[in-house]
Amino acid sequence: MTAPGDGPRGAVIERENPSRTSELVGTVGVSGPERVDALVRRADAAQRSWAATGIARRLAALAAGADAIAGRLEPLAELLARESGKVLADCRGEVGFAGTYLRWVVEHAPAAYADREIDDAAGRLLRLPRPYGVVAAITPWNAPIILTLLKVAPALAAGNAVVVKPSPLAPLAVSEVLRLLAGALPDGTLAVVHGDAAAGAALVGHPLVRKVAFTGGGVAARQVAATAATQTTPVVLELGGNDAAIFLPDADLGTEPMRRLVLASFATSGQVCMAAKRLYVHRDRRDEFVAAYRAAAAEVLRVGDALTPGVSMGPVISAGAVARIERIVAAAVARGATALPLGTVDGGTDLAGGYFVAPTLVLNAPDDAEVITGEQFGPTVPLLLYDDEEELLARVNADELGLGGSVWSADEERAFALARRVEAGFVFVNTHNRTGLSLRAPFGGVKRSGYGREYAEEGLAEYAQTCVVHAPGPFRPGGAGLPANAYPG
Repeated sequence: MTAPGDGPRGAVIERENPSRTSELVGTVGVSGPERVDALVRRADAAQRSWAATGIARRLAALAAGADAIAGRLEPLAELLARESGKVLADCRGEVGFAGTYLRWVVEHAPAAYADREIDDAAGRLLRLPRPYGVVAAITPWNAPIILTLLKVAPALAAGNAVVVKPSPLAPLAVSEVLRLLAGALPDGTLAVVHGDAAAGAALVGHPLVRKVAFTGGGVAARQVAATAATQTTPVVLELGGNDAAIFLPDADLGTEPMRRLVLASFATSGQVCMAAKRLYVHRDRRDEFVAAYRAAAAEVLRVGDALTPGVSMGPVISAGAVARIERIVAAAVARGATALPLGTVDGGTDLAGGYFVAPTLVLNAPDDAEVITGEQFGPTVPLLLYDDEEELLARVNADELGLGGSVWSADEERAFALARRVEAGFVFVNTHNRTGLSLRAPFGGVKRSGYGREYAEEGLAEYAQTCVVHAPGPFRPGGAGLPANAYPG
């Protein structure tokens, strides 16, 4: 892999440990515009020969990369935990799942990227899935490895070259993963640049970038889309959500469902786009739900240093995140809401030494409070009550975001019937967040939560464009022909 950028001398990104902010985890050099330009041009030159190698050799390289990553699982997981504050067990899971996804791409790419031909009385039609060229991937910090490989793996399999710009909040582990993957690839095919919005703009707006894949927030997404539009470059956007978890009156509020729900809200300290962010419960079951939810949180939520065994929720990513989340909760409380503390705290953790925020369940907040209308992206979640399904759906669907949601019911048919009416790109049934994902299920949002899909065949298709060769039947040998001004039949 081409090394990170060499911006102005001394320009580096320093990454601290959110669990222990006095610890410097590592640094990366900032890539200036000239470096971004050089790496994109190099990727463009490498892409044509990479595409010409054939899919079998491309997939063999991805499989070798997956093996290399698997061999470094433990140090990669520890590095990710130290730079992001995500607990070590979840970091192990992310690195392992990245390898699983790479191997899934290896298995399914041949069918997704195969030529398809029809030869019949209507004519001879050849569909050719062809790579775009250079793909720019702009990736976030909260699950940097898997959210990067969701773009890089299918793009490479399709025959593209890729230049990645990771988030400056978690650049270290993902850069090492990409280095390991690039070790199996031709030089220049996969490169990494580092920096803030300026580096991203230089990459996205480069005239040799033919497609952009972005995961992140709405403000940055609009900047990315606007910059890409200057070159008419197509974009895939996977953005935030304000996912509603809907509990129908017959929903199971037992220990296991409640444990799933608590972790669906508080995994990665709630900093997940598809986390359960609004809990809707029928008014008649309010007290039962609150008691069950708090009991489950007491069992599964233990706040502390991300590297401490048994800790299930670490810090948030930055001091700014702490201030924002505490402000949102305080504003709700000032308007009459109650913030109930959840879980327990690890006794060996110095909470004052990191970016820790106490997990809370917010009760009685007005529907226009920011804790309900905005994506909290932190360890707090509001409980809302409803009386009937039509009123419920109106409130759920009024939100401008539409990434995910969930419906919980003992009656699967009833759950599916309601889920069909939820305005979201992905609706889970009787679970939420990553336990409800599947490699065969396309994931992405509607409304202001973006466009395009990841996972499944649809995720593979994002990185190839269909080109066509067509001989209409009437003009083939023996055909009867058509008038020169005929429309297609």
